[in-house]
Amino acid sequence: MRQATAARLVLLLLLSSLSLAAPAQGILTVRSALEFEDSMPVLKASIEAHGYTVSHVQRCDSGLQGFGYETDRYRILFFGKFEEVRELSTEYPALIPFLPLKMALFAEGDQSIVAAINPVALGDFYPDEKLRAQFLRWEEDIRAILADMQQQQATAGTAKAP
Repeated sequence: MRQATAARLVLLLLLSSLSLAAPAQGILTVRSALEFEDSMPVLKASIEAHGYTVSHVQRCDSGLQGFGYETDRYRILFFGKFEEVRELSTEYPALIPFLPLKMALFAEGDQSIVAAINPVALGDFYPDEKLRAQFLRWEEDIRAILADMQQQQATAGTAKAP
């Protein structure tokens, strides 16, 4: 029960770190049969296989400890395509708080959950057609990465990368 509460807290932290109050349907999430320790390299490999670079992995345990939780099984992965992030930051400075893209990875029992804000939700704030097309491309990529993680459910323990 305590882990489920902690998992909800991490998801809330992710949402607040994005400075976006996204509706529930704006969150893309999957559950994987992989244990947390096995999930991180698989998730990183999938992100990279889709052409992105993981720029930073943020541990969330210190923030959770402030709420009385003792865990190190929560991470936020920041990822993007360098040139894409640079160009979008220059052309659309208001988009900077949402770059690079982010995914949360956390453990729930002996499984892992991966969650991300659906980039298409940003279209409500940025009506530019070029950006809408970009958000759709990001959504496709994030859904493919999440599908890679969910697919591991059938092969948990046998394959370490998508």
